Amino acid sequence: MDGIEVLEATVDDKPVMRRLLELYAHDFSEFTGTDVDARGRFGYPYLDVYWTEPERRPFLFRVAAKWAGFALVRTGVPHDMAEFFVLRKYRRTGVGEAAARDLFARFPGDWQVRQLEANPGATAFWRRAIPFDFAEAVTAEGRVQRFSSVAVSGP
Repeated sequence: MDGIEVLEATVDDKPVMRRLLELYAHDFSEFTGTDVDARGRFGYPYLDVYWTEPERRPFLFRVAAKWAGFALVRTGVPHDMAEFFVLRKYRRTGVGEAAARDLFARFPGDWQVRQLEANPGATAFWRRAIPFDFAEAVTAEGRVQRFSSVAVSGP
């Protein structure tokens, strides 16, 4: 799919990120059984620190100037794809793979990408999206792929 942008989110983008996180949490509740709070929100307790802690980086995805998803990346060692979401409309169109590969290229080095064992669709996605040789393991927290990325051109 053409016209994919991966943008580092600014503080002004925080309301957009917060709303997209609600959609993500809604989709994810199928696997976690999470309920909304008394105000009808899932919430995400770590969102604010993505603008205050240097090893946390928020990104938004756009397609043809429309919001299409987000990623929350931790850039420590190893880099970690803390959260990754593509709106249903854009799934299976190449948006997620292009966005993931863009992020892997921005942060060369060791990575880990984790999924819940109850979410085999996510595991299948990451097996396609990671363009490097990776080791996959099942941990107490779920499935994880570990690999080293190299700087390559974007999507």
